[in-house]
Amino acid sequence: MTAGSRKAGPVSRIAAEATATMAEVRAGVDAVDRELVTLLAERMAYMDAAARIKPLRGQVRDEARKALVIANVRAHAAALGLDADLAEGLWEQLIEASIAHELQQWDRMRSQVAAQ
Repeated sequence: MTAGSRKAGPVSRIAAEATATMAEVRAGVDAVDRELVTLLAERMAYMDAAARIKPLRGQVRDEARKALVIANVRAHAAALGLDADLAEGLWEQLIEASIAHELQQWDRMRSQVAAQ
């Protein structure tokens, strides 16, 4: 996603509990996957913004913020009846990938400025 772009709204789909065929289940999973990828792209756009805003490279990794995000995810997952350990594991990977992306963007942005 580019700065200022808007994400697409949710795709219409049959609720999981109302599906009657594997084709409906697969169509629902495919729709959720498209939404997840859209949300991941939006999340990475925020990482780009963070890379632009943070003046020091060492500020990219923030263990206190990481712990807070994971605690929030665990609580939200539990409230939805989702396995909190599963959610935590996924977010651990997501956060580490986000940090790597942000570091790459931070370096790229600063090298472009230095080259000018």
